[in-house]
Amino acid sequence: MVQVHVLIVFLTCMVLSEAQHEPGFCAFYEECGRNPSLGDTLIPPIVPCLNPSPARHLKGQHYLKLKKVCPILDRGENNTYACCSMKQLNSLEMSLTLSKAVLIRCPSCADNFAHLHCINTCSPNQTQTVNVTRVMNVTQLNVTREAVIAYQSFITTTFAEASFQSCKNVRIPATGGFAIATMCGRYGAKLCTAQRWYDFQGDSSNGLAPLDIDFHLLKEGDTTGLPEGMMPYNGRALKCNETTTTGGEVCSCQDCQESCPSVPTPDPPPPPFTVAGTDGFLVISIILLCVLTVAFLIYLAVSYLLIFGKRKSEEKRKRKDQDSNGETEQVIDPSEVTCIDKNSLAAQAFLSLQFQRWGTMIATYPLTVLLLSAIVVAVFAAGVKSIELTTDPVELWSAPNSRARQEKDFHDTHFDPFFRTNQLILTAPSRKGNVYNSLLFGRQNFSGIVSKDLIIELLELQKRIQNIEFWSKELNRTASLKDVCYAPLNPVNASLTDCAVNSLPQYFQNSLDNINAKVNMTELGVTKEVDWRDHLIYCLNSPLSFKDITDLGLSCMADYGAPVFSFLAVGGYENDDFTNAEALILTFSLNNYARSDPKFKVAMQWESEFLKVIQDYQKDPACSFTFAYMAERSLEDEINRTTAEDIPIFMISYAVIFVYIAVALGDYTSWKRILVDSKFMVGLGGILVVGCSVLASMGFYSWIGIPSSLVILQVVPFLVLAVGADNIFIFVLEYQRDMRRPGEKREEQIGRVLGNVAPSMLLCSLSESVCFFLGALSTMPAVKTFALYAALAVLFDFVLQMTAFVALLSLDTWRQDNNRCEVLCCVKVSKKRPNKPNEGFLLPVMRKYYAPVLLHRFTRIIVMVVFIFMFCASFYLMMNVTVGLDQELAMPQGSYMLTYFEYLYKYFEVGVPVYFVTKKGFNFTSVAGMNAVCSSVGCDQFSMTQKIQYATKYPELSYLAIPANSWVDDFVDWLNPGSKCCRLYTLGPNVGKFCPASEAGYKCGRKCMTTPLDGVLRPTVDQFNRFLPDFLGNRPDLQCPKGGLGAYDTAVVRDESGEIIATRFMAYHTPLTNSQEFTAALLKARELAENITMGMRQIEGTSPDFEVFPYTITNVFYEQYLTIVPEGLFNISMCLLPTFVVCCLLLGLDLLSGLLNLLTIIMITVDTVGVMTLWDIHYNAVALINLVTAVGISVEFVSHMTRSFALSTKRTRVERAMEATANMGSAVFAGVAMTNLPGILVLAFAKAQLIQMFFFRLNLIITLLGMAHGLIFLPVLLSYFGPGTNKAVLLQLQKAKAKSTQELETKSNISHAYDNISYEDNEVKWDCVSEDTNPPTYAESCEPIELGERIDRL
Repeated sequence: MVQVHVLIVFLTCMVLSEAQHEPGFCAFYEECGRNPSLGDTLIPPIVPCLNPSPARHLKGQHYLKLKKVCPILDRGENNTYACCSMKQLNSLEMSLTLSKAVLIRCPSCADNFAHLHCINTCSPNQTQTVNVTRVMNVTQLNVTREAVIAYQSFITTTFAEASFQSCKNVRIPATGGFAIATMCGRYGAKLCTAQRWYDFQGDSSNGLAPLDIDFHLLKEGDTTGLPEGMMPYNGRALKCNETTTTGGEVCSCQDCQESCPSVPTPDPPPPPFTVAGTDGFLVISIILLCVLTVAFLIYLAVSYLLIFGKRKSEEKRKRKDQDSNGETEQVIDPSEVTCIDKNSLAAQAFLSLQFQRWGTMIATYPLTVLLLSAIVVAVFAAGVKSIELTTDPVELWSAPNSRARQEKDFHDTHFDPFFRTNQLILTAPSRKGNVYNSLLFGRQNFSGIVSKDLIIELLELQKRIQNIEFWSKELNRTASLKDVCYAPLNPVNASLTDCAVNSLPQYFQNSLDNINAKVNMTELGVTKEVDWRDHLIYCLNSPLSFKDITDLGLSCMADYGAPVFSFLAVGGYENDDFTNAEALILTFSLNNYARSDPKFKVAMQWESEFLKVIQDYQKDPACSFTFAYMAERSLEDEINRTTAEDIPIFMISYAVIFVYIAVALGDYTSWKRILVDSKFMVGLGGILVVGCSVLASMGFYSWIGIPSSLVILQVVPFLVLAVGADNIFIFVLEYQRDMRRPGEKREEQIGRVLGNVAPSMLLCSLSESVCFFLGALSTMPAVKTFALYAALAVLFDFVLQMTAFVALLSLDTWRQDNNRCEVLCCVKVSKKRPNKPNEGFLLPVMRKYYAPVLLHRFTRIIVMVVFIFMFCASFYLMMNVTVGLDQELAMPQGSYMLTYFEYLYKYFEVGVPVYFVTKKGFNFTSVAGMNAVCSSVGCDQFSMTQKIQYATKYPELSYLAIPANSWVDDFVDWLNPGSKCCRLYTLGPNVGKFCPASEAGYKCGRKCMTTPLDGVLRPTVDQFNRFLPDFLGNRPDLQCPKGGLGAYDTAVVRDESGEIIATRFMAYHTPLTNSQEFTAALLKARELAENITMGMRQIEGTSPDFEVFPYTITNVFYEQYLTIVPEGLFNISMCLLPTFVVCCLLLGLDLLSGLLNLLTIIMITVDTVGVMTLWDIHYNAVALINLVTAVGISVEFVSHMTRSFALSTKRTRVERAMEATANMGSAVFAGVAMTNLPGILVLAFAKAQLIQMFFFRLNLIITLLGMAHGLIFLPVLLSYFGPGTNKAVLLQLQKAKAKSTQELETKSNISHAYDNISYEDNEVKWDCVSEDTNPPTYAESCEPIELGERIDRL
């Protein structure tokens, strides 16, 4: 047998050596049958017969067929010779049809591809370029002939390179990838060369080539290895920007760089603002610092000179009239009193009188008031039972009328919502890699995770997840993945294998047998075993292949019928070195049902089961992976979980605040009376007032259908507590410092004290409430609802303080007057309450030590300079604050989602998909309409898809990585008669109807369209409307890879009349890792879409309101950052405005007090944002809510102090500032600062990063800065620039004192005249009780309490 084999080989070589390498001779002719050396292939491997003979003269049908298939060889019917039979031409046509299906977008490329194969198969000078190297006997119809199964083809590098260059940039619109990637084997598009391209074409193992062709590319003049008599083919290959010989147009820019017009480089992002090469905002801040400092120093100098001059003139005067403290009394002439002073006095007198009457009435009927208050609160709070909590992030942060929200609604209405993603990213860091020496691909690096055992383990995990089953109440049966999965190729009746699962095992069709498959293969005389590694290398580089180039003959397509792109299977690789990837990716895609759809709950339930399986697998000691995972529901679940876990932290926070209030409000005089003097019930009542305010606000808005959110539940109570506690402390401390006048009832004293402090409480509460109501003008739903809830809660809080709390204090005062213990009211103590005011600990300290030190002349200068510096530095920092909110901050510490985000940013090689969506109003059926959209031959150079293609050339500026797919391009290619895609039945019952490529050719003998002369195929309107549904329903396969099912069936939406009302074109962003990149990508995509819209509106027949917009699932979250800066300025301005207006009005049009009030609040806000930058707190909607809150709390720190200063009657600003700092500053410090700080510090222990950053850090900043500005800066500012003493008040005091003096003189005269009369029981008594020796205020004017009858008679 060995001798026979040797003899056959010898005879074969003899026969082959007899072939004549000269013009006009053939090396083979006619078909001999199937190639016996090949097994199963994608197309029948029909090989030619060895037949060294002269070329045949072609005539008739034979000639016409050659002219159709290989027009390059046409020399006229009487002068055309060729080396191919009619059968060979038919087989060649079928083979070229498969290639043209992906290359037809570029006619010159398709011609060049056919050019070489026509030369090899049919050239009349075949023996000069083709050298047969291997033949085998083939028996067909009992006839045995020698068949050629391998030959050498010699071509010049000039021709080969030109052909390759014309094809290397041809795109596949459905995937956005390059066609060359599917025709270059393991090398893909990036590493493909002309030699590698031809090697793949000549490799019979690819399932397409019927025999082996060894292409030799030789330089011109190079004869190395060239058999005698042969010469490499050196025909002229067309450039991609040239027309073909048959009239085909030049290739489009997307497929041919040479066809691209000169497109200017996009403008780079605007550079940072600079002045002379230095940060511009830093320069502005320094200039501002210098200007403010110099202005202040000039003011000091001028003030000193003026004061010095006045002091000299005053020394010459004699001090005749001095008050009891030895101070010179200022005499006010009525003409000196201005209208503003009169208005201020009138406003204060009116408000004080009204609140005094109100307080007296409420204190007189405390139980009735408490009962009525409870009823009103209960009515409002009853609405809480039907409260709706908004947890959907889209509903929280995206306004219904915002552009992104409307675009999302449009997309989700016309197309299926973006599918739900459930994903694992797996690594094996402890595994070491290895080098695999492949027979086909050479030395390849394999990382530790790309190993057979781990792939099998991943497959087992994948199957375990795929087999999840659970009972569904919504379906009333057992549900599984197939009920909710995204199945692009079989969406109606999906099976498990139809579900879109993207993973590395899909390259083996999830078959363990395929993974274990191995076979010996011979390549270039070397025989070696090929296995899963060779198949994997090939598929990672050519994921669209239906068959690899190994003898394994396996497909690369997933079991659900679509390709798995490399970036969806592996991650963490460099330079397309896929097998050296650091991670494997497993993704399950589910349909994204509307929340009202019953299947939404089924999908959510499947995701819950998915998480359970993953978490159990993670705990399994046998698990070989280190991995991160997520489900679509994970983000919302984790936010809700951490909120629930942090509720106890908030409860502890409020408990700490309650304990502090209860202890701090106590009026302690003796250890024996500690249970009597404590204010436990008053503190509890204050807390209840706050709680009832929040409940009433929530109930009211629930009644009218405005939903709440978890942010409101966390922030509003804190805000109202800060405001309410301050008012409570001011009221209670004022009462404790007051002394009941002789004969005055408890109710009257409470009313009088309320008259003193209630205008200040009204000033703050009304400012904050109006501030928040105006803040509700915000377009952000979360900010808007927060502002509404906060405004009404603050208003309710003030009303309840004026009613329920006054009543409660009245009852508590009654208890204290009767020496009854707190809580145990039946128990009395014997120790009496001293009848003197109790200043407590803080007031004397601030009066004796703090205020004098703060308002010392040197301290004041230092304070002003320091705060000016703080303001200017904070302004610079504010201009550099980071805008955005990274989604991982919403997760609690230790959440599995944090690990997922870390893996996602580290290992993913492509960003989120972005759809360019078209609305109704564009005519796609017209030639001009198609040309304005497509990117293939004949399309406009600045069409829609071309513009997207141009943008991808600059990914660092456009944030686009992969161009958009185009159903228009693929539809036109699908219609091309050069492919088998669109045919019509000519036999059977369906004559004239669409015939899929899978049907036999004899049934479908008619093409849908004829070949146009210029090669630019465009259907008519009727053809477009007739065949578009067939295209969208055609499943892609090897015979017709352009079918639209799966890729485009949901991308085109038509109405009942067939008009296209919405379409979408999918591209991919670059990897986006933070909110700044997501925001920038959104902005650039919108700019591109706007440019596309303007261009398409120029097409005749386009509606003027036609629009193209970009849609990404993340747009609704990041759109806010495009406008959040002006939005924030608007909201904060709306909050600042009422603080100024209300302050001016309630102080009687005191503009200066209002301006100083406003200036201090602005400084607090600016400094807050500056410290945010230092503490790495980003500016976003949550921060904006807190900044609005900061304005409200700042009002508490500032407005009480400003009003106290404005009403003081001390002579100098410094004295008035001292008085305000001591009296009101102590109450503000105890009521706002010390109330907030303990509760805020507790929040440091919260698990949620969002709470730690935006509730602990930011509220701590707000409180500390508010305290610093309110208790340090504002007193100093008022001491310099505060308004003068109200002369109307001074005039009133002057008149009151004169009247008092006159009455005293009258009394003295009467005493002398009737000195024998005793007035012991009826003497005139005067009440001039004041906290100090100052003249009594308008609220404390001296009045005669009783006058004897005898004086009356006199």
